[in-house]
Amino acid sequence: MPRLAANLSMMFQEHAFLDRFQAAADAGFKGVEFLFPYDFPAETINTRLKAAGLEQTLFNLPPGDWEAGERGFAAIPGREDTFGAALEKALDYAVTLDCPRLHVMSGLIPDGVSREACTETLIANLRQAAPIAAARGKTLIIEPINNIDIPGYFLNYQAQARSILEAVGADNVRLQFDLYHCQIMEGNLAVHLQDYLDLIEHIQIAGVPGRHEPDIGEINYRYLFDLMDELGYNGWVGCEYKPKAGTLDGLGWKKECSL
Repeated sequence: MPRLAANLSMMFQEHAFLDRFQAAADAGFKGVEFLFPYDFPAETINTRLKAAGLEQTLFNLPPGDWEAGERGFAAIPGREDTFGAALEKALDYAVTLDCPRLHVMSGLIPDGVSREACTETLIANLRQAAPIAAARGKTLIIEPINNIDIPGYFLNYQAQARSILEAVGADNVRLQFDLYHCQIMEGNLAVHLQDYLDLIEHIQIAGVPGRHEPDIGEINYRYLFDLMDELGYNGWVGCEYKPKAGTLDGLGWKKECSL
C-alpha cells in the first residue's frame, strides 16, 4: 500500500485550515499536501505541521489571481517575470516547510497564442527554474489536467508532459501523475502508470466521476495501489478529492485498501 497524503484544500473542511493538520494526523495520515499556503506565514503553517507530526509532500506555486480565473503562467508568453517571482516565493515556503517538491501550473492558453508558443515558453521557464530549485534541494513537477475541470488549460496529456520534460532535460523537473485527470482525458490508467513510472514524482487520486472518494466511481484503486507496489513506486499518493459527506465518514476506502 503506498503512502497516502491528505489534501488539506479539499479534505477536512469541517475545520479551519490551520486545524486540518491535526485532524489529518488524528485520521492516520502521515503526510499532507494542499494547493496554496500563501494566506498564512510559512512559520505558522510549519508550527502546525510539526506539532501534528506530518510531512509536507507538495504544494503549488502561486497561480496568479485565482478568483479572476488565472491558473498559473509558466506556459504563457510574456509572463516570465511573474513566473520567476512566483518561483522564489514558493521556494521560500518550501524551505521553511521542508517540502521537497513544488507543482508548477502551466496556465490557460491565451487568446491568439499558439500551443507551440506556450510549449516553448514552458520549456524555457522550466530550464531556467530547474537549477534555481536544485540549489535549494527542490524538485519541480508539472501536471496534465483535464480540460473539463479547467477549460483551456495548456497541459492535458501524459505524452505532452513527457515531451516537455525530455526537452527540459533536468533531473529535478518531473511528472505529477493525477489518476483522476488521466482517466477523464485518456483512460488506460494501469498502462499509463507503467509507461510513465520513470518520470513520476508524485501521484494524486480521486473518484471518477465526481471527484469524490476513490471507492466511488469507475476506477479500481485497489488494483492500482497493488500495481504501484508491484512496480516499486515509493512516492506519495495525494488524496485530492472532495468528500461526498464528511471527511471521516468517507475514509472507509483507506482501511479496506490496506487489508
